[in-house]
Amino acid sequence: MIEVISEDRCIDCGVCVDVCPTNVFDADERGRPTIARQSDCQTCFLCEAYCPTDALFVAPLSGPAPEGSPLRDEDVLARADQFGAYRRVVGWGHGRAPGSVADRNQVFTARLRSLRGPDTTEPGRPPA
Repeated sequence: MIEVISEDRCIDCGVCVDVCPTNVFDADERGRPTIARQSDCQTCFLCEAYCPTDALFVAPLSGPAPEGSPLRDEDVLARADQFGAYRRVVGWGHGRAPGSVADRNQVFTARLRSLRGPDTTEPGRPPA
């Protein structure tokens, strides 16, 4: 669930307001986004993924973080390098490697295919 918009990092671009599928954000009179309807957040991470300055933190929780939680503390999150963490994992943003580079599932899939043996299906028909 969206927890923090960094005062230091936000450039008031409004991208988070535009990409949020559940209209969680409002822009104030200066154009700065605010978390207006946190309970509507679906924890989809789109706002964090699209934020060009890594100014947002979405906690991997289905409800709000409790009062006093480090997941709501901008300084704690900044020191722990949590702003932009989701973008780093998925590889979004200039100079980042796609997250699929680190994905090792292809090793498991290749092993399963080798155990299955030769494909004996008819041409044009998918294997069972």
